[in-house]
Amino acid sequence: MTNKLKPWKSLDEQLALLVNRGMQVDNPAAAKSYLERLGYYRLSGYWYPFRAINSTYSPNTPEPQRTDLFIEGSHFADVVMLYVFDKKLRLLAMDALERIEMAVRVDISHLLGKTDPYAHENPKCLHGHFSKKIQKRGPAKGRTEHELWLEKYRSHLWRSRREPFVEHYQSIYKRLPIWVAVEVWDFGMMSKLYAGMKIADKDIIAQKYGAPDGNTFTSWLRSLNFIRNISAHHSRLWNINVLERSPTPSGADYWQELNNARPFFYFCLMQRMLQVICPGSSWYQRLADLITEFPSPNTNAISIEDFGVRQGWQAWSLCPQK
Repeated sequence: MTNKLKPWKSLDEQLALLVNRGMQVDNPAAAKSYLERLGYYRLSGYWYPFRAINSTYSPNTPEPQRTDLFIEGSHFADVVMLYVFDKKLRLLAMDALERIEMAVRVDISHLLGKTDPYAHENPKCLHGHFSKKIQKRGPAKGRTEHELWLEKYRSHLWRSRREPFVEHYQSIYKRLPIWVAVEVWDFGMMSKLYAGMKIADKDIIAQKYGAPDGNTFTSWLRSLNFIRNISAHHSRLWNINVLERSPTPSGADYWQELNNARPFFYFCLMQRMLQVICPGSSWYQRLADLITEFPSPNTNAISIEDFGVRQGWQAWSLCPQK
C-alpha cells in the first residue's frame, strides 16, 4: 500500500510547523530565508538529531525511533550552525581530495606510461582479472571490468571533446596518451583503474603513501571516492555512516581508537597522504580549527564524537607541530 504524499507547504507554513513541533525560532525572518535558500528537506537532515526519541523505545528495537517533536531547548540557529560547519567540512574534504587525486593520477600515468603510452587502453598492461575476465553479474555482466571502464572513459572524452588539449591530441595522434588522458578522468575512474592494475604496479604506488600493499590502497581510494561524492554533491557529511570502509592502518595506536565507519577516520587518512604529497600544508591545522567551531547546543543533541573524533586527537603525530 502506498502512503499518501504529504501536502505542499508555503515557507510560512513550514516555519509554523517547526515552531508547533517545539523548535525555537529567535529570528523568524532569517529562518524563513534559510528555508527559502536551502530547502526544508535539506535542513531536515541537520535538525534530525534534535528530534526527541520516542519514550516507548525498546532495547529490542534496532534503532531509536524519533518523534516529530523537538527536544526542549532546540534552536533553529543551532541547526544553521551545524549546516555551516558541515559546509566548511565538505570544502576542506574537497581541498584535500583534489590534491590527492592530482598526485595519484600522476603516479598512475607516470608508472604505466613508461610501459605503454596507451596503457589505460591496453589490456596487457593491466591485471587479467580486470582486463580479461568476463563478469557474470553486476554492471559489467558479459564484459570485462576494463571494457566497462573504457566505455566510461570514452563518455568522459566525448564530454571534453571541445577542450583544446583533447582536440589537439585527437587531431594529431587520434588518441590520448595516459599522461593526457588522466585529465578527463574523475576520482572514481582513477580509483577503478588503479584497482585494475597489476599487483606489482599497485604495490609501488601504495608504498609511496605508507599503505602495506596495493589492495589496501585500493580500499583507501574507494573510501575517499565515497567521501568525495558526498562532498561534491553537497550532501550531509559530518555524521554520515561511511559505506565504503577501509581497514585500519597499522602503526600508531591512535588508529585503533578510530571508527572506520565515521568520516574523521578518512580525514586522518587524507592527512596521512597529504604528509607525502605536500608536507608543509596547513590543511590539518585548518581541520583542527574547524573542529573547535563545532556547535555546542544546550540540548546536547549533537556531539563532535558523531564525526568520529576521539579524545586526545590533538596530540597525534598526524597533527603538524606549531
